[in-house]
Parts: sequence; structure tokens; C-alpha cells
Amino acid sequence: MKFTDFYDLIPKIKNMPLPGQESHNKMAPAIRVQELEKLKLENKNPRKAGVISLFYPDEALETRLLLILRKTYNGVHSNQVGFPGGKVELSDKNIEETALRETWEEVGVSPKKIELVKQMSSVYIPPSNFLVQPFIGVSTNNLVFTKQDDEVEEIIEVLFTDFMDDTVVFEESLTTSYATNIEVPAFKLNDYTVWGATAMMLSEVKEMFKKLL
Repeated sequence: MKFTDFYDLIPKIKNMPLPGQESHNKMAPAIRVQELEKLKLENKNPRKAGVISLFYPDEALETRLLLILRKTYNGVHSNQVGFPGGKVELSDKNIEETALRETWEEVGVSPKKIELVKQMSSVYIPPSNFLVQPFIGVSTNNLVFTKQDDEVEEIIEVLFTDFMDDTVVFEESLTTSYATNIEVPAFKLNDYTVWGATAMMLSEVKEMFKKLL
């Protein structure tokens, strides 16, 4: 989709109600859905994080979605595809500032080039005890990315039309932090398997745009 056509959808997205948990559950295994339904979040005292689902034009003026592949490290999100963003720091005024600051640090995009257009439904991640607040962000700039080498392995630029294609949704047998060889709903984007909390958040974003197309 040409970015001019995509950008025409943004005012409508701003005023749309959020699909919420129902859209998240479409990309979560039944065992994870049951776990999330049972937990009392107020007892977990989760850490907070902000991330951005960032859309922008490429050189051909086609709409792209930015994802990143995280570095391999000793942690539950090692070598997974996710959004740019990260945890709240004491210096952050609010969660929006967190998402913008972390995106700048991880992929080199200045907050001045990003408009946060919609706060989406938060997602709790039990293995890391994070409550993640995603935003839809838009940049009208043809962005040049500079990855933070100690945290980001690859920058992944997905065509919006590929993201919206229902055939990229599939199930894959994965070993996760909570189960071994479990069938997990996922997106296949640029040959990367995108699952877990990122897939759940992407599901809500996709469902909103589907209603406008």
C-alpha cells in the first residue's frame, strides 16, 4: 500500500475502539490464554515497558512496518523478533517517552520524527514479569536506521501488504518458557517467525486496519 493511502487511514485509527484481549488471544496458545485469565496482575507488581509499532514510507513510497531481531543473550526474549522499545527508566516522564526514547536508542530514529497516534491494549508477559504498553507510531520520513549493536541483531522492514496478508499466519511447534514442543500461533514476516507477546500485539494492530480496508 502506498504510504499516502495508508496515512489517510490514521485519523480513523485514532478514533477506533480497541479490540483488546480477544485479538491478543488469537495469537496465543490456549495454555497461555488460560494462564493470563487466572492471574491477578495487581499481585505481580510487573515492570513497565513501552514499544512502538512503527509505520513509515520506504524509498518506493510503500508502507513498511519496523520490527527488530534481538541479540542472543541469557534471557527469555533472546533472539526473538519484537518491536523497538524497552523498559521504563526513572528519567522518563511517561510511558510514551519511554517508547520513543528506547526506539531512538535501539534503531536511531529521533522522537521528533515519530507521531504516536494510538495507545493500544497492554500485554502482560509472565516469564519476564513485564507489562508492555504498545503504541501505533507513524513517521512521514524515509527513515535511515542505526541499530544498537549490543541489543539489536537485525532490523526488519516488513511491507504493510505482507503484514496484512492472512496467509502469513500459521502455527509452529516451539519450545517456550512455559511448554515444550507446543503449537504456537505466529506470523511469518520476511522469513522470520514472530510469536509470543509481539504476535499478540500485532494481532490487535492488524485487526484495526482490517476494519478499514
